[in-house]
Amino acid sequence: MALHHAHNHEYAPANYNQAFGIGVALNLAYIVLEAMAGLMINSLALLADAGHNLSDVLSLLLAWGAAHVTGRPPTERRTYGMRRASILAALANAVILLIAIGAIAWAAVLRIRNEEPVAGGTIMWVAGAGVVVNGITALLFMKGRHRDLNIKGAFMHMALDAAISLGVVAAGLAIRLTGYLWLDPAVSLAIVFAIAIGTWGLLRESLNLALDAVPSGIDLPAVRSYLENLPSVSAVHDLHIWGMSTTETALTAHLIRKEPRTDDALLAKAARELNEKFQIVHVTLQFETGDECNPCQQAGRGF
Repeated sequence: MALHHAHNHEYAPANYNQAFGIGVALNLAYIVLEAMAGLMINSLALLADAGHNLSDVLSLLLAWGAAHVTGRPPTERRTYGMRRASILAALANAVILLIAIGAIAWAAVLRIRNEEPVAGGTIMWVAGAGVVVNGITALLFMKGRHRDLNIKGAFMHMALDAAISLGVVAAGLAIRLTGYLWLDPAVSLAIVFAIAIGTWGLLRESLNLALDAVPSGIDLPAVRSYLENLPSVSAVHDLHIWGMSTTETALTAHLIRKEPRTDDALLAKAARELNEKFQIVHVTLQFETGDECNPCQQAGRGF
């Protein structure tokens, strides 16, 4: 039984240090403005949005830290390095959002029962500034959202915030035109609903990665079919695919061949094509002959 490895690390996560720095600075400045305005005019919508924006800054800091440590080289203790930090950050971001929307929902329900006066015009101007700040921050992460769940989490937070701030602007206008004070907490509940919808996908995907599930977008049967159709390969077993980080996917598999001799050309071909076809960058393949007298102990345990 011979074990051979084929590694391909062509993809390196982009450096988003500048984007994170700008995003954190812009949002901190806006949080101070929004919280002060919310307290001055007694607006729950503004205070709720400020609290949510604060959770987003924490999320950005988590994502920023994870993006930094993910690039650290492996050590004798951590042979994969700190790649999974990005997965944990994405999961933590989802949990933070769930806690934030719970607090917002509770405050909104209390405010609906006890209406208090708010200044619709001030709400409009402050929330309008939020549309600009959150929109600019979201644009900083737009390019990398398809390749990195950690960056996708940052993008989602900011894009949702921009949309929510736009909703608060609409609420401020409606309050000014109609005088209906219940619109302020109603918008807060709408914020909760919008965040919950956006958070669910992030929570599910990050939790799946944390549990070593096959990353979304990778078709396991298609990968198996590809391996089975490699030259001289008659069968595949113990196939595993999981996310090493939010940007890197790994694969291990046992391939049954009549000739278990070393075949570096085949390994290089498999690693290259698995990367090109399925974005799998870390490949480990084991060759076996299928000898019934010496069966593989892992046969039947994987896919």
